[in-house]
Amino acid sequence: MSDNELELDELGPDGDPATPVGDEGEKTATDLAPIFDVPVSISAVLGRATLSVSQLLQLNSGSVLELDRRVGEAIDIYVNNRLVARGEVVIVEERLGVTMTEIIKDGDTQV
Repeated sequence: MSDNELELDELGPDGDPATPVGDEGEKTATDLAPIFDVPVSISAVLGRATLSVSQLLQLNSGSVLELDRRVGEAIDIYVNNRLVARGEVVIVEERLGVTMTEIIKDGDTQV
């Protein structure tokens, strides 16, 4: 085989020469450009409560709903219904926001 010939397993799925594993170099934000427009759903969960339908129907404007978290406890941040971080509620220009204080790695999803 000459230097210009590639084995079949050296070709990527599109027929171009595949990049060898470990020879990828440093990744930059432009490498992620193809996924920038993929929509994701982000939820910041302050706490949870379980109610019966009759209790739910009794709620009015101004009703207080007791959650399963204490004041000052970290809130859970979900991306596409997967726990990815914990954080704190902050106020930014008179609006509520969330700052991430802990990134959750795979396997650390203790809820």
